[in-house]
Amino acid sequence: MPTAAELAKYLNCRLIGEPVRISGVASPETAGAEDLIYLDSPRQAARGAASAARCAIVPPGFELPGKTLIESRAPKFDFARAAAWILPAPRVAQEIHATAVIAPNAKLAAGVAVGPYAVIEDEVEIGAATEIGAHCVLGRGARVGERCRLYPRVTLYPGARLGANVIVHAGAVIGSDGFGYVPSAEGQYTKFPQLGEVEIGNDVEIGANTTIDRGSLGRTEIARGTKIDNLVQIGHNVRIGEDSVVAAQAGIAGSSVLGRRVVIGGQVGIADNCSIEDGAIVGAQGGVPSNKRLQGGQVYWGTPARPIGKLLEQYAWLARLPELAERLKALERKNSAA
Repeated sequence: MPTAAELAKYLNCRLIGEPVRISGVASPETAGAEDLIYLDSPRQAARGAASAARCAIVPPGFELPGKTLIESRAPKFDFARAAAWILPAPRVAQEIHATAVIAPNAKLAAGVAVGPYAVIEDEVEIGAATEIGAHCVLGRGARVGERCRLYPRVTLYPGARLGANVIVHAGAVIGSDGFGYVPSAEGQYTKFPQLGEVEIGNDVEIGANTTIDRGSLGRTEIARGTKIDNLVQIGHNVRIGEDSVVAAQAGIAGSSVLGRRVVIGGQVGIADNCSIEDGAIVGAQGGVPSNKRLQGGQVYWGTPARPIGKLLEQYAWLARLPELAERLKALERKNSAA
C-alpha cells in the first residue's frame, strides 16, 4: 500500500499535505478514506470537499482544506497512471498449465505463462513475461512480443505478429481471411487469395471480439500505441497509424489507410481504399465512401462524412425546410392569383 508521497514521486508531481496511505481509486462520491480521487477544475471543489477520500489529484493552485493534494497539470491522465500503479491488472495466467498444448518446437521465453487448454502450434515464438489466457490458439509461426497479455479465447492465425506490451481482449481474432472475392461472368464468386500478413505494433490494445484480417497479398498494419475498442472489424491491407483510436462497432474496409492520431467514433463505416489523414476525427455513425480522402486535423460527421461546420450549416437549412416550403407555396398562390 503506497503513500501519497511515493505516488507523487512516481507521477513526478508536487505533494501538498500529509503522506497518507492509498489503497485504491474511486470517484469522489464513492471513495473511502484510503481511496485516491481526481478533480479537474475548481468547479468540482464541492465534490472533493464532501468526499471521504483523504487524497486527491488536482490542478495547480487547487485548494481543498484538510486533504492531501497531488498537483498535476493533467489530473485525469495522472489518475489513470496512478490507478495502474496502485492496482495492477490481475494476471491472465500464472504458469504453464498442465492442459496447455504446446508444440515441441515452439519457443517460449522466460516467464511466459499459458492458461488451461490453450494451443500453441509449431514455430510459435512468445516473448518474455507474456501471459496467454485459457483456450487461446496461436497458429503456426505466430509471433508475440514481450509483456503481452492475451485474454481467454484469443485466436492468432498462422503467421500473425504482435509487438511488445500488446493487450488483446477475449474473443478477438487476428489474421483471419479478408472478405475478398472475384465475380465470374455468370455471377459466381471465387475467393481471391488471402495470403498476406498482419502486424500489430508495440503498446496496442485490441478490444473483445474485434477481428483484424490478414493482408490479401500484402500486409495489414496496426501501428504503435493504437487503441481499438470491442466489436471492430478491420479489413485486409488496412493500415492504421500511431496513437489512433477506433471506437466500438466501427468497420474499416480493405486497403484503407488511417494516419497518426486519427479518432474514429462508434459505428463509423469506412469503405475500401479511403485515406484519412493525420489528426482527423470522424464522429459516431459517420460514413466514408470508397476512395474518399479526408484531410487531416478536421472533424467530420454524417453520411457521407463532411466537415462538421458544413454539415451543421446543412442541418440548419434542413430544419427550415417546412418554413421555406410554406413561403414557396404562398409565393406560388400569389403568382397564380396575379
